[in-house]
Amino acid sequence: MTDPKADLHDYLQAARDALLWKLDGLSEYDIRRPLTATGTNLLGLVKHLTGVEIGYFGEPFGRSADFPPWVTDDTEDNVDMWAMADESRDYVVGLYRRAWEYTDATVRTLPLDAPGRIPHWPEDRRDVTLHWILVHGIAETHRHAGHADIVRELVDGTAGLRADNDNLPTAERTWWENYRSRVERAAREAGRD
Repeated sequence: MTDPKADLHDYLQAARDALLWKLDGLSEYDIRRPLTATGTNLLGLVKHLTGVEIGYFGEPFGRSADFPPWVTDDTEDNVDMWAMADESRDYVVGLYRRAWEYTDATVRTLPLDAPGRIPHWPEDRRDVTLHWILVHGIAETHRHAGHADIVRELVDGTAGLRADNDNLPTAERTWWENYRSRVERAAREAGRD
């Protein structure tokens, strides 16, 4: 038998680890560069998820936090989606790891059916349980880890789940070039209709 709370926590931690792995070996510039029209960047995803963990696993369950500093009622839009020049990788990652500890304490001390309330959600969805928020946190973190996977591939071609298991069919460059060419040909053929 497995422990459902431990299983959920393991999935959350796997997504956290995958996200941080995407920063490994990159320069300060590369972890910050906006690679989509909406500015998506690696360090910004880490910064955003720091606020997500604090916001969902703290106050809704009666816990307060004095960080991160960018989460206030009067912050500008998307300030949590990019790191300012004076917010170093170590600073942002350190806050993210601190958020993990904060979240983990909530998960450790409360049962899955512990009630919480998300004030900014629609009235019919505001009342939640720790179980519901854990599932939400897992989905949110895995979603952004997927974004990070694509952004990292755009930076230097590195792709996959983790350093010890990329979860890809092969690492052979020629195979991927041929595969991509096949996908492109199929897209062009389908686009002729």
